[in-house]
Amino acid sequence: MTPAFTLLTALDYASVLIFALTGALAASRSQLDIVGFIFIACLTAVGGGTIRDVILNREVFWVADPVVIAVASAAAIVVFFTAHRLESRYRALLWFDAFALAVAVPAGVAVALAEGKDWPIVLVMGMITGCMGGLMRDVVCNEVPLVLKQGELYVTCAFAGALGAVLAGLADLPAGAALTICAGIVFILRAGSIAFGWRLPVYRSRPPRPGAPKR
Repeated sequence: MTPAFTLLTALDYASVLIFALTGALAASRSQLDIVGFIFIACLTAVGGGTIRDVILNREVFWVADPVVIAVASAAAIVVFFTAHRLESRYRALLWFDAFALAVAVPAGVAVALAEGKDWPIVLVMGMITGCMGGLMRDVVCNEVPLVLKQGELYVTCAFAGALGAVLAGLADLPAGAALTICAGIVFILRAGSIAFGWRLPVYRSRPPRPGAPKR
């Protein structure tokens, strides 16, 4: 299962655009200037894909095609002049981020498949591409990263979507269908977490038993 180059390109561009919007919204919450908007938008847009490409020892996608930086920069400028119109920039950020995750995970999966990698690498590349840009955005903007918020379905969504694509490939489904399944799983789980509070159980510490040695 090897996705066509045009599909890879479309996924990367869509991921860059939507993640750039989330980066610019985070910059608006931090009240940065327009250069700060562009920096955070570009960092968010290309962060995950850059790590993916470095690990896979392939040419970094935005170095091969610098137009993606222009796309991210344009998105940042648009948000700089329009973010004040949003009723809740944080709510908008959450939903744009959900869409971005649902595009970026299939992008990472598609690249790993195109490179002929085995399924464990496909899973990891999908998760890295989907999660690392948003993690960089939140850390630089001094926000609690969405990937680390207690009980949030985030990395879980990326893992489940990438796994869905792998299983679809093992079932000999076409590449487009496998990536669509991946995107659908990611978005449904993430949207459910945002809208309905879907959560996984989290670790709860327990008090030591009486007489147990302290550690």
